[in-house]
Amino acid sequence: MNIELNGESRQLETGIDIMAMVRSLGLDPGWVVIEHNLNALDRKLWVDTRLSEGDQVEVVRFMGGG
Repeated sequence: MNIELNGESRQLETGIDIMAMVRSLGLDPGWVVIEHNLNALDRKLWVDTRLSEGDQVEVVRFMGGG
C-alpha cells in the first residue's frame, strides 16, 4: 500500500499499524511523535491504528542537545 510519510510517497505492508511502522523505520517509539491524517495520535493508540492506502503520516523525532 502507498502512504505519504513526511511529504514523500512510501510503500508499506498492507494493514500495518503505526507502532510497527515506527519500528520498521528504525526509530525508538519513545522519541517520536506521530501525526496521522492531520491529527496528533496518542501513543496508546499506535498499536490499534492501522494505516490505509493514501494515509498521511508525519513523524517528528525529538533531538537532544546542549
